[in-house]
Amino acid sequence: MARPVRQESWLAVALQPAILKRGVKVGLVVGTTLALINHGDKIFTMTLDGESLLKIGLTYLVPFGVSTWASVQTARTTEQTG
Repeated sequence: MARPVRQESWLAVALQPAILKRGVKVGLVVGTTLALINHGDKIFTMTLDGESLLKIGLTYLVPFGVSTWASVQTARTTEQTG
């Protein structure tokens, strides 16, 4: 009888260097693009307030999170079928 494959936890997969590196790259590129689109006027005139800085931080976290989630789901699906 075949032994069941033990699947790594979601967090263990998310912390793999390749997945983290991809997430950071996507976060930086997409986050910077969105920050400039949404807050460029305040960035260029140096009129950023605390609320804007928080929003810019979230602007970077969202694409990082989406990229990481998608990479982990793909890796886990590949692990199950491979």
